[in-house]
This record gives sequence, C-alpha cells and structure tokens, in this order.
Amino acid sequence: MSAEAADREAATSSRPCTPPQTCWFEFLLEESLLEKHLRKPCPDPAPVQLIVQFLEQASKPSVNEQNQVQPPPDNKRNRILKLLALKVAAHLKWDLDILEKSLSVPVLNMLLNELLCISQVPPGTKHVDMDLATLPPTTAMAILLYNRWAIRTIVQSSFPVKQAKPGPPQLSVMNQMQQEKELTENILKVLKEQASDSILVLEAALKLNKDLYVHTMRTLDLLAMEPGMVNGETESSTAGLKIKTEEMQCQVCYDLGAAYFQQGSTNSAVYENAREKFFRTKELIAEIGSLSLHCTIDEKRLAGYCQACDVLVPSSDSTSQQLTPYSQVHICLRSGNYQEVIKIFVEDNLAFSLPVQFRQSVLRELCQKAQQGNEALDEICFKVCACNTVRDILEGRTIGVQFNQLFLRPNKEKIDFLLEVCSRSINLEKASDSLKGNMAAFLKNVCLGLEDLQYVFMISSHELFITLLKDEERKLLVDQMRKRSPRVNLCIKPVTSFYDIPASASVNIGQLEHQLILSVDPWRIRQILIELHGMTSERQFWTVSNKWEVPSVYSGVILGIKDNLTRDLVYILMAKGLHCSTVKDFPHAKQLFAACLELVTEFSPKLRQVMLNEMLLLDIHTHEAGTGQSGERPPSDLISRVRGYLEMRLPDIPLRQVIAEECVAFMLNWRENEYLTLQVPAFLLQSNPYVKLGQLLAATCKELPGPKESRRTAKDLWEVVVQICSVSSQHKRGNDGRVSLIKQRESTLGIMYRSELLSFIKKLREPLVLTIILSLFVKLHNVREDIVNDITAEHISIWPSSIPNLQSVDFEAVAITVKELVRYALGVNPDSHSWLVIQADIYFATNQYSAALHYYLQAGAVCSDFFNKTVPPDVYTDQVIKRMIKCCSLLNCHTQVAILCQFLREIDYKTAFKSLQEQNSHDAMDSYYDYIWDVTILEYLTYLHHKRGETDKRQIAIKAIGQTELNASNPEEVLQLAAQRRKKKFLQAMAKLYF
Repeated sequence: MSAEAADREAATSSRPCTPPQTCWFEFLLEESLLEKHLRKPCPDPAPVQLIVQFLEQASKPSVNEQNQVQPPPDNKRNRILKLLALKVAAHLKWDLDILEKSLSVPVLNMLLNELLCISQVPPGTKHVDMDLATLPPTTAMAILLYNRWAIRTIVQSSFPVKQAKPGPPQLSVMNQMQQEKELTENILKVLKEQASDSILVLEAALKLNKDLYVHTMRTLDLLAMEPGMVNGETESSTAGLKIKTEEMQCQVCYDLGAAYFQQGSTNSAVYENAREKFFRTKELIAEIGSLSLHCTIDEKRLAGYCQACDVLVPSSDSTSQQLTPYSQVHICLRSGNYQEVIKIFVEDNLAFSLPVQFRQSVLRELCQKAQQGNEALDEICFKVCACNTVRDILEGRTIGVQFNQLFLRPNKEKIDFLLEVCSRSINLEKASDSLKGNMAAFLKNVCLGLEDLQYVFMISSHELFITLLKDEERKLLVDQMRKRSPRVNLCIKPVTSFYDIPASASVNIGQLEHQLILSVDPWRIRQILIELHGMTSERQFWTVSNKWEVPSVYSGVILGIKDNLTRDLVYILMAKGLHCSTVKDFPHAKQLFAACLELVTEFSPKLRQVMLNEMLLLDIHTHEAGTGQSGERPPSDLISRVRGYLEMRLPDIPLRQVIAEECVAFMLNWRENEYLTLQVPAFLLQSNPYVKLGQLLAATCKELPGPKESRRTAKDLWEVVVQICSVSSQHKRGNDGRVSLIKQRESTLGIMYRSELLSFIKKLREPLVLTIILSLFVKLHNVREDIVNDITAEHISIWPSSIPNLQSVDFEAVAITVKELVRYALGVNPDSHSWLVIQADIYFATNQYSAALHYYLQAGAVCSDFFNKTVPPDVYTDQVIKRMIKCCSLLNCHTQVAILCQFLREIDYKTAFKSLQEQNSHDAMDSYYDYIWDVTILEYLTYLHHKRGETDKRQIAIKAIGQTELNASNPEEVLQLAAQRRKKKFLQAMAKLYF
C-alpha cells in the first residue's frame, strides 16, 4: 500500500471533532439548496463548518445487528455528502490559506483524499511515479493541491504552538481531543515519510508549460451525473477553474521555498534552494501582479524569507560592499567584529536604510551578552546605543532611557565618541533646517545634563556645536553652566514612610525630569518624583511638560490636593494615561490608571470614582480597537459597567461628557436596544442628552418593522433633530431705528449643539442606526421649498413630510451634515449600496454628473458581484436610471443614454430616439450597438444611418439586429437572457470608464 493510500485510509476512518448541532445538512441534501446557501452574504453555518459537518456525517461508522462497529457504508447518501463537501471547497476556490486556517489536519486530509479519488488518481500509485504532463489538467491539479498541502503542513507543524488553556475536565471531550491528537500525529508521520516524494512532485510541476484546471461546483455536478462527460472535458482542457501556469508556479515556488527553509535548520546547504525559490516567487509576482485571484502570497512574509536567505546564504561572488547592511551586520556579529557593526550603524545614520527596530534588536542582543558576564561589551553597548540615539534624534524621536543609563557616568572617551558620531551622522551642506535643529537641541541638552564643566567645554568648543548654535546661544549656555548652583541639597527633609524610597543624590534634576517625561512605568514615575522632591521643594513637577494635559473638570480637584508629591503623582499618572489612551497604547494606559486608582483610593472617594470612570472608557476603547472590530460581542461585565455608569447618581463627581457619549454609542453599536428603550431610568432621559438621543434611536430601530402609524418614536426623534438644526433668532435695532433680524448658527434650543450631534454620530458603527440617521437628515434636506432634486434613502417614509416653520431650520448646515454623514458611513461600510446611492444623489443634486455616475455604478456593482448577477430592482429604480440617463446626456454621451432608456420598466423611446439624433456625442457611439437589445431602437438606428448616408454604421446596426437571440419569435426566457447579458456587459464597460 502506498503512503497516499495509507494516509487516505487513516482519514476515512477518522471522525472530525465538531459535533453536529442541527439537521440543516439534511435539508441542504434533500432540497439541493447548497449553492443558494453559499451565495448568502454571511451564510450560517459558514462554508468551512459545512465541510466539517458533511465529512463527519459521511464518515460515521455503522453498527450491524450484532452491535459491532463497521466502517462507514459506501452508499448513495455518504457519496453525496462527500460530494457536497467537495463543492463547498470548490466554492472557496480550493484556497489552502482559508482551508488550513479553519479545518483541522484530519478533516483537510480527508477532503483532499476525496478530491484525489474523484479526480481519477489511481489508488495505490505513488504521485512521484506519475507524469503530470500527460494527466488530465484537473487530475494534475488535484495532485499538486495534495502535495502542496502536505509540505505546508509539515512546515506548519515545526512552528511552536501556544497551548490553549484547558477548561473543566469532561471525559468525553478529553477522549475526543486525544483521538484527534493521535490521528493528527499519525497523518503527520505519513506526510513526513513521503515529504521527499512531495517535493519531487512539486519540482516536476515547475517544468509544466500548460495551464491547469481545478474542479468547480459545475464540474463536480457533471461528474456526479456522468463521470465520462467531465473527464472528456477535462482532457480537452475545457472544464473547471483555469489556473494559469505562472500562478501555479508562483504558489509552488513559495511552498517549496518554505519547505527548503525549514529543512535548512538541519542542513544549511538547502538554504541555497530556498533562496532560489523565494526569489523566483518574487519574479513571478512581478509578472502576474499581486492582485491575482488564484495566487495569494503573503508578500510581507516572502520579503522576510528573502531577507533571511540573503543573510544566511550571501552570494559567493559578492564582496562586502555588495552585501546588504543586514548581511554585513549578521556576519560581523557572528565573527565578533563589533567595531565594524558600529561603523555600519554610523554610516546608516546618513542613509537611514536599517529599520530602527532592527538596530534596537542588535543593541538588546549585545546588552544580554554583557549582562551574562562579558564586561568587554559594556563599551560596545554604549557606542551602539549612542549611534541609535543620534539616529532617533535626527528622526525627531525622544532620547531613550537606556542612553541616560549608559551615560550616567560620562568620561572623556564617551564624549569624544558621541561627538564623532554626531559629526559623521549629519551632512551640514545638505541637511535640512529641522535636522540641524534636532542635532543642536540634543547637544544643548547633553550640556545641560553634565555636572563637570570640563566636559561641557569639550562639547561647546567642538566644531559641530559652534556651527549649529549661534554665538549668543553658546555664550548664554556657557554662562548658565558656570553660574548654576550645585544640584544636590544636603539638608533633605525626611520623607514619610509611605514614600520611603531613598533619593539618588548623584543624578541631577535635569536628567530626572527627562526620565520623568519619557517613562510610562508608574512605579518608576513614583520613584523619580520622590527623588525630585527630595532635592527641591520649590518646584511643581506636574508642569515639567506642556504635553501633560488633564481635563479641566478634573484638574481643579487634583490641584487641590495639599501634599505636593501626591498632587504631582496623581496629575502625571492621569495625564500620561490619557495620552497613552489617545495614541492607542492601551496596556500602558491601563497600568497608569490602575496605579492612580490605587493611590487615590486611600484619600479621595471623589477621585476614585473619576478613575473608575476613566478606566471604563479605556476598556470600551480597548474592546472597540481589538476584538470588537471582528464583531465579537463585549463581555457581559463591560456592558453591566456601562449601564452602571449611565445610572450613576453620585453628587459632586466631576464627569466628562465624552464618557456618557461613548457609553451610549457603545450600547447602540452592540444593539442593547431593549435596555435603552425599556430599562433606562427616567431621570437619565432628562439629565443626559446623549441617553435621550440613544433612547430615541433604539426605539426607532425597534419599531421600524411595524406599521407606519405605530412609529411614534420616529416622530419624536424627528422633532429633536429638527430642533438641534434650528437657528435661534434675535432682533437688533440699528442706528436708523429699523429693526433687523440676526440669525445665530449654533442654536441653544435643542438638547445639544449640531456639532455635538455630529461628533456623537461619528462614534456609531451599527448599520441600521446609521441608516436611520442618514434617512432622517436626507428627509430634512428634502423638505426645503427650493429643493430641485430630492435625495433618496432607505426608510425615508417614516419621517414627517413637512415642518411648520421652515425658516427656523438651518438648511445650509443640514446639507453640510448630510455630506459629512455619508462620507463617514461609507468609511464604516464602503459596500452599502443604499449609502452609495445617497452619495450619488448628492453629486447629482450639485451638478457633479461624472462623480454621480461613478457612485450609481458602484452601488450596482457591490450588490451584483460586479454586474455578474442582476442588480436588484430596489437599487436601480426608475428614478436612479433616469438620473443616470440625465448624467450621460449632460456629459454628451448620447449612445449611453439610448442604452439606459432600455433599463426602464417602460422603455423611453422618445428620449432614446432624441439622443440618437445627436451627432456631437462624446462616447464610443457605434461600438455600443452590441449592448442594445431592443429591436425598435436598432431599427431606428438603421433608418437614421441610412438617412445620413453612414453606410458603415448602418451595417453595424444591421449586424446587431441580425443576431438570432434577438429574434422576436424566441421564447420570452431567451429574450430576457439576451437582455440580461447585454446589461451586464454594458454596465461593466461603464464601470471601467467611470471607476
């Protein structure tokens, strides 16, 4: 028995671990609804779940009358289940990235073995003994898929895997997991034994010079009905999904490269093969383009492989100058030539070719060796750190803490080296003013941090220092250094036991303040402040950096703390935490807030509640930026805390309005409509405008499916928004005695300002809520009297059709808001056809006809698979088609007008004939005649060209009429199919023109 056959037998006897939940597969099996299910936007169950369930059912062992377990029967039902699993994989285009990510090794092994069986691969025959060039294309492709998966699985198994945390012990689950683990190990053992054969098969595939085909749902259906039929088609290369030779070779090269690279850990000579395959992959990607439909290569990972190969296998004919900087650094580190590493880093300060992360990793490696007892590396660590620090300064980054630590005890050699690096890292003739300014500020700060004036004068007398700083700046700095008093105060007041950490008198205040600015470690910040307060009691260290900002509602409470050290610590921890949250550094923000909460809990219940509120906001941001983006619901604990915040009634607690805003947006985004509509306390609706707005939005969403007369909440929401968008008026008597009316843009009549409403809406992501808000503003935009072209939107009929006092509404602001909201909504979901139509209507109303056509076409494309399916009639309504007609007419594309007239429910012959009479057309004219399916329009074109004496164009029109599928005697289905095909081709041509 061959390895493949043994592998296939092991797979057939396996049982996938996912248990069946319902009998939906029976329904799909009996009703043949699989294709319809897969065409859904978000099918549930997902396609990969279908594969697991189909194969599980097909591999269920049977029990005979003597209660003995038998292998799965080879009956019609099981064969159909296996076929359905193959069809689902075909729907996924046999994408190994998707299949490997979602299916276990046993399940995918079973699936690919079934593909080999159905592709007529003879059982018991080794793949390496088969000539791929003589096999049918689908058979060859099945063999390639199997062997690609085999070596990919071997490579993947060599990577470390993080073990999942075990849940509560359940005997049945543990047995099932153990069985699957053993089965996976058995399959891997077989795959590794045949790894050399798999590599030979893939190497042979690279010599093929013909396109291959892989089974599709259609070919699998044909095969199920009549095996000979599809085999015949396959042998003549007419069946299945076409995979170009270059695409196949690109995938095979990449997989072979990964296999060779993995083998290189035991045989370094194989790295040369990996290098060859990876660089060939890059060449093929350049030929076929990175947007290939059937060739998906992780180009970042490929670049990493190529870079690693360059380091591990430098070309034998390359000199050190031809090597990449990465290779040079790697060779120098292996040989212990650290001076050459420093030279490369100094040169790179001018070239900026090495990434900062790489340079830092080299420094970390050297520091680890130094900490292990190699004291000779201490000097090397400082020099590499100095090179990195100068690079950071030139790029506008702050000085790292590590440099301050290594420069804690300066000497002449360190300063000489630092000045040398600075001089060689900047070309004064070509450097920009910002680079020169960064370098000058760095040298000045180094001087301010030095206590020994001798070292200060070494820097201030250097040529680079003299060039970069003006005479006045140099003199002022030197005088300042001469006159300054010693930094250490020997009469230090004893500190309380709570802050019982000794201050280091050897570190000056400037260095400590610099560390205080850089540090995000709360305990290090606390220690630095204790040392600073031990040196001087006159400074307010919360003012050290003007970047430390605390909301005004909090600063009054914090600055009222009597103890100076505690005040500085609370202020700085909160300011740094807020900054980290703003830049999305959530782990550090959480540490800082937790330390601040622990500190204030001991003396201020008010500040404790403030910190709890800020930590709630941080947790919301963390979830929304993390698992929330993939649609994972927030934990129930977080939802309970949000409710608790909204219902909080603690007096005298300073509150930031943004937290309430984020909490309500959070509840709307995660569809907590029941709470907002039924459980919100009444006092909240009166005191918090965002809760009121959220309650109205949630209630409108909830009532939307009901009859129109039951939508009372929609009317309430309408009135609230109208009031927000209203302008307040006041009268003023002029010098001439006449009274004039003055309009004030931001009205105070509503529950919030329009800018606040817009800010709140831009925190929402729930499609239904955004659709309701958009439709409300669109309706408000349409009710003005001078409107010429209405904008359409979903659910627009739920709003009132008039406003009692039109003059009170700021329609200019409403128009601006509609544009901003549509732009934001399309940023949330660029594939929403209803929002795309709104954007198109806005451009149409503002006479931007080319842009309007772009969005009308995009709306149709996203809901029809780029017009490969019929555009739903509720998307391309008669109004939309008429607007597209008008756009084309005003762009002088008159032939396009005539074609679009056919799209209307009742063909507009009058407009079509009138447009065809125009001789000054900017479109392709007669080349569009193949897209006309209405014989009356084609006959009119024939008459028109005959009348004008345009013989060639008349012949084109006659040829279009003569197509048999347009014969009026054809069945209605044939005529509709002909029309549909021409619609598809025309819309695709239009899309290429306007996209």
